[in-house]
Amino acid sequence: MVEEVRIQNLGVIEEAVLELSPGFNVVTGETGAGKTMVVTSLGLLFGGRADPQRVRPGADRATVEGRIVLSEDGRVAARVEEAGGELDDGALILTRSVSAEGRSRAHVGGRQAPVSVLINLADDLVAVHGQSDQQRLLQPGRQRAALDRFAGDDLAKPLRAYTTAYRRHRELSALLEELTTRSRERAQEADLLRFGLEEIEKVDPKTGEDELLAAEEERLAHADALRTAATTAHEALQGDPTATTGIVDAIGLLSAARQALEAVRAHDEALAGQADRLSEAVYVVSDVAAELAGYAESVEADPALLASVQERRAALAGLTRKYGATIDEVLEWAERSAARLTELDSDDDRIDELRAEHEDLTRQLGELSAELTALRTAAAERLSEAVTAELTALAMPHASVVVAVTPQEDFGPYGVDEVELRLASHPGAPPLPLHKGASGGELSRVMLAIEVVFAGADPVPTFVFDEVDAGVGGKAAVEVGRRLARLARSAQVIVVTHLPQVAAFADQHLVVEKSNDGRVVRSGVTALDADGRIRELSRMLAGMEDSELGRAHAEELLAIAAAER
Repeated sequence: MVEEVRIQNLGVIEEAVLELSPGFNVVTGETGAGKTMVVTSLGLLFGGRADPQRVRPGADRATVEGRIVLSEDGRVAARVEEAGGELDDGALILTRSVSAEGRSRAHVGGRQAPVSVLINLADDLVAVHGQSDQQRLLQPGRQRAALDRFAGDDLAKPLRAYTTAYRRHRELSALLEELTTRSRERAQEADLLRFGLEEIEKVDPKTGEDELLAAEEERLAHADALRTAATTAHEALQGDPTATTGIVDAIGLLSAARQALEAVRAHDEALAGQADRLSEAVYVVSDVAAELAGYAESVEADPALLASVQERRAALAGLTRKYGATIDEVLEWAERSAARLTELDSDDDRIDELRAEHEDLTRQLGELSAELTALRTAAAERLSEAVTAELTALAMPHASVVVAVTPQEDFGPYGVDEVELRLASHPGAPPLPLHKGASGGELSRVMLAIEVVFAGADPVPTFVFDEVDAGVGGKAAVEVGRRLARLARSAQVIVVTHLPQVAAFADQHLVVEKSNDGRVVRSGVTALDADGRIRELSRMLAGMEDSELGRAHAEELLAIAAAER
């Protein structure tokens, strides 16, 4: 519920605080006092159009702040959290300001937010029915949802089945469209993948083969230099016993040094250790020399083998230019592409399966939508009768409401039905859409009749009515008050009225008072006590607060209303 609204510099209201009760709240006041600014402030608070002309003359900006009590684990609280706002001790603080230049700002839960956030929150918080406000139930989607709620559980189960089938039907439609309309692109993709895989299969690369071949090519290309280097190193280490060059090899020199130390090792342990180390060096150098000899014999220049290695490397390089930086990456590409090609090649079978499922769902949707249409048509007749009966009691005895259910060709999220509320203002008149067939006051009463019929079923917790009693008087005015009180049993109701018969039914009576000091006109809002209500109702009845007849009549009205509540 809306617990409190603070208004600053809006129209004639310089500063005012509205403390609202959970039930029926009525706002009255003399003509021009600023009653409509109360509804305007609520409209601004919930995302209505920001009109800079509403800013009080001489002020920089108009500001409206509202405190709304709500469930901390409900949908509205979750939306506030998504917007970055926070609740204040179980209440949501909304703020909207409009500058004299037309700039608008909104804050949700202490965090600045786009006005669109206020509009989204309003869907779950308030329904404003006024002369110039957007009417909630005038939206086609709202009218269909309203009829569905009125139909109740009988319609809810097939509707759930329909929406489930509809979502899957949409998914399949999109998938089939992709598979069929992009068949050329997918065929081209398959051809490219198939060509690449065939090219890789023809070369048949092995993991790490490119690195091994690079090393092999390097060895073959420098075979003569490698053999010469190995032979030279071998001779330097071990020499050639038959050579007559007089070159002394490393092994001979190491052996001579070892023999010299071995002859005297018994005389000094330190020198014996050096002799042992020389022995190890002789063995190591001998092994190296032997291996160099074997290596020199194994290295041969083989132009044919070198050409073969270079040709293989060129083939591998052709793959790495197209499919990966290394042969390992080429093989990974081939693995992924093979899986993708399998998927593309199986599209025809998949399309047949999806089409079969799509046709089955189309049949289901046809059956379910027909059931929904029948249920809605029956509910529409009951709703039309109930709302028309309410209008009779609201001083519109010749008017009737028709809830038209018109099936369309295409499936929609909630069936094939287009639902529209239409009003025939008198017998013989063609039923017209509400926004065309009703004046402002009539439209408010139609909205009131609908809301009363829906009392308890509509999830919106707060209803605001402006001039709902326009053109009404006498007994009909009492019926308007009675129905507003009935609606207030299941929701918070805020009504701006000029009729005492309506105001008498309120749980909380607020009066907008205008003062004039000769220079500046100001208006404020005051909550009335029991005596204050009698004075205000007397003023509304007789034009005089202290008229004895007026007070007596006011007390009578309050007594009647209290007895019926």
